Amino acid sequence: MTDFLAIVAVGIGTYLSRGVFILALANKKIPDSVLVALQFVAPAVLSALIVALLIDSDGNIAIGVAEVSAFVVGGAVAYKTRNHILTLITGMGVFWLVRALI
Repeated sequence: MTDFLAIVAVGIGTYLSRGVFILALANKKIPDSVLVALQFVAPAVLSALIVALLIDSDGNIAIGVAEVSAFVVGGAVAYKTRNHILTLITGMGVFWLVRALI
């Protein structure tokens, strides 16, 4: 029962922490400087995911064929389309496909 209560508490806390900002900023104009900064969130998250994928638990670089192929294809899609979601979907698709084939 303790695990269940912990999950419920974390869920409520997450909901409240997101809801407070949505409700507080509902009728406010967000400054242009904040909107400019928010444009860098998606590339920063994508970079963090890539670094986390390429480093093993000991801190060593662990790059294989699947990682390199996904990085190259994802990079090409990002360069060509400038679409973060398409880049993520394509890169992960290539990664999973190469990983399944090897």
